[in-house]
Amino acid sequence: METAGGRRPRRTRSVRACCRQTATQDKSTKREITNVLKSLSMGNTDEDDDTEIDDTHVFQKNGGGGSSSIERRVMSPRYNILREVGRGSYGVVYEAVARRSGAKVAVKKLRCDAPENVELALQEFWALASLEKRHQNVVQLEECVLQRNGLAQKMSHGNKRSRQYLRLVETSLKGERVLSQPEEPCYLWFVMEFCEGGDLNQFILSRRPDPRTNSSFMLQLTSAVAFLHENNIVHRDLKPDNILISEKSGTPVLKVADFGLSKVCAGLGGSAACAGKDGEDDHNKNRTSNINKYWLSSACGSDFFMAPEVWEGHYTAKADIFALGIIIWAMLERITFIDAESKRELLGTYVRQGEDIVPVGEALLENPKMVLHIPQRRRSSMTDGVKQLLMDMLAVNPQDRPDAFQLQARVDQVTR
Repeated sequence: METAGGRRPRRTRSVRACCRQTATQDKSTKREITNVLKSLSMGNTDEDDDTEIDDTHVFQKNGGGGSSSIERRVMSPRYNILREVGRGSYGVVYEAVARRSGAKVAVKKLRCDAPENVELALQEFWALASLEKRHQNVVQLEECVLQRNGLAQKMSHGNKRSRQYLRLVETSLKGERVLSQPEEPCYLWFVMEFCEGGDLNQFILSRRPDPRTNSSFMLQLTSAVAFLHENNIVHRDLKPDNILISEKSGTPVLKVADFGLSKVCAGLGGSAACAGKDGEDDHNKNRTSNINKYWLSSACGSDFFMAPEVWEGHYTAKADIFALGIIIWAMLERITFIDAESKRELLGTYVRQGEDIVPVGEALLENPKMVLHIPQRRRSSMTDGVKQLLMDMLAVNPQDRPDAFQLQARVDQVTR
């Protein structure tokens, strides 16, 4: 179980959520990015993790000089930076292109100096690196690189041979800065698939309502959450900001992203935990049953999507089901609010109390007997099946909500 949190949630905003479009990027920053990405072509291995290499060898400096074998190996970068696409409180996101394949990628640079930043970066790395299989509706991590004092080394999941990796873990666990002055701040660089369609807010609100798209998105979202829960990952910050859109195939494909607040629930058993005549069905039931018995206590996430029990700091993976219910409800009826910080119009359902709007989870916590009005709009094409499904997903008692695999089956039924 996690360390207990307070009554009010920790309102940590992910890099993607805090992104601000920018038209300029200074040359020194671009040189640093290019040099770090050049170092990726060195192919650092876990065995090399503790080898200190002078930065004149790893990075190409202005004016050049020298012709070591290392420099020759890094002259052709694996990725070329195209532009900065977003900037948050502790990181920057760039659009880049892989030189060999020509494929676009997103490169996210996270500053790992303060313990809270290290924790968010490591949680995202652990979640994505722990996935042994890919899923078309979960953003794909290509590689993660640790940069500090002129050394760039590829990160691997649970690598106990790397001193730098262990120091990051120690910083996160102790809640205090481990790196001593005058050491340079370190960074984690995430190379991930690029989603050119923006986030779910932008996609939905810039187009006319389309029942087929809504049904497809419902199926994709529930499939992604079922996959994460099967792999013992609770996302804990599901919201339209953190759902990206890829249009490479010609049709929109959702990608659940931003795992900075996620929790990998270790020790819940592997794929061999259950075997039987029905195989996969038994396996799925076993895995979701286990993850829904893993209690979490850090009240974190985004207010409008947090389940009642998250506000109290005692919850399970069923909190993801609640958040998904809010997202689907808002998507189907295009219910929005204006974010106080960014001034953006965002998808999200709420309860009106006088002139105020209150998150559904908070309102249900204060009044568990409150009846939600679904659908909210008078003119709504929502079917009785979808209405009942949303009521069940947003149940005050988590035990009354479907688990991820039950939800997936029911969405398949109501979208036919």
